[in-house]
Amino acid sequence: MRPSQRLMDPRDLLLAVFLSVAFQIELWLRIWTPLDEAEPGPTGSGRLLAAGIGLALTMSVAWRQRYPLIGLGLALPILVVTGPGGIDGTPALSVTLIVVLFSVGRCTRDSSALIGAAGVGGMIAVAVIRDPDARLDLGDFLQPVLILGGAWLAGLALRIRHDRERALEQRAADLEVERDARAVAAIADERARIARELHDIVAHSIGVIVLQARGGRASLAADPAATRGALDAIETTGVQAINEMHRLVTVLRVDDDPASLVPPPGLRDLDQLLARIRDAGLPVELVVEGTPVDLAPGVDLSAYRIVQEALTNALRHAGASGARVRIGYGERELKIEISDGGGRPAAIGTEGLGLVGMRERAALVGGRLEAEPRSGGGFVVRARLPTEQSSP
Repeated sequence: MRPSQRLMDPRDLLLAVFLSVAFQIELWLRIWTPLDEAEPGPTGSGRLLAAGIGLALTMSVAWRQRYPLIGLGLALPILVVTGPGGIDGTPALSVTLIVVLFSVGRCTRDSSALIGAAGVGGMIAVAVIRDPDARLDLGDFLQPVLILGGAWLAGLALRIRHDRERALEQRAADLEVERDARAVAAIADERARIARELHDIVAHSIGVIVLQARGGRASLAADPAATRGALDAIETTGVQAINEMHRLVTVLRVDDDPASLVPPPGLRDLDQLLARIRDAGLPVELVVEGTPVDLAPGVDLSAYRIVQEALTNALRHAGASGARVRIGYGERELKIEISDGGGRPAAIGTEGLGLVGMRERAALVGGRLEAEPRSGGGFVVRARLPTEQSSP
């Protein structure tokens, strides 16, 4: 618990008791044995009033951090009732006034701080007015100003410094929370990306494996060599799928594992992808327009996955009528078009995970994707991606 939140600090209580005892001793010694006969201390009711207010003032030090204005309110009248040559010059009272004014500067804020500043100004004015020498001598005038005002300014400076430190600590804590939130969001984004990668890998590879298995079964009796080729293609595709899945899953487990450093596929790997599709039984034509340029890694990967997913869908739904992939390199835009010539366009036209995944990939890098049935049959997927990945 911070000092400002506690009702009383034990150290302040000890200080208050000490000042109270010292003040009472000094008070009564000064009353009974005045040092200056021309300016005796208060007598009669004034003596009792000074003793009572002084006791309250010194004891208020015990609550100086929680209620600093109480001491200030008691300090003003004691300066008034003592009069010229009174007890305000005693060491215990002087220390008490300094502690009280320091606490006003240190422990008040907002409207309380304004009241405290006005009270300090009032105390300085009373101290100057009640001392005839202060009106004639500059040194006597500056003495209460420097002592009383200096104590208040010291407390104010310490409070400003403390508030600044707390603000910096809070800022640091906020930045840490923000950093942690960003780390959590980055992890979530990475897991979503890996989920899309796994879907693309599994969907493509399983599609090829299923088609090869069907072809092998159909040619098992009539053409054993074709069956053997289909089985080889199944094995190759399965191994590639396992390797890619192992690379992605390794990223989740060990960030610095060498497997995670393998570059992701891109348009440079299209020839291998098209070879697997052709081996699966779907003729594919590749048309490249423009001069190939180096793409941002995210754009390159998204372009490859879009082509992969579209051709996998063509394998599933377009039969063996063939497909065409067109890659157009522009100055600021990469155009991709994958079209097939038959099959069941209605099936691919549904908003399955494949089509949704392609659109998400295009949007992720600042591009767009359209997919629709062709008028003469079949299906076409068109994507436009920026050659440089846009900032998120």
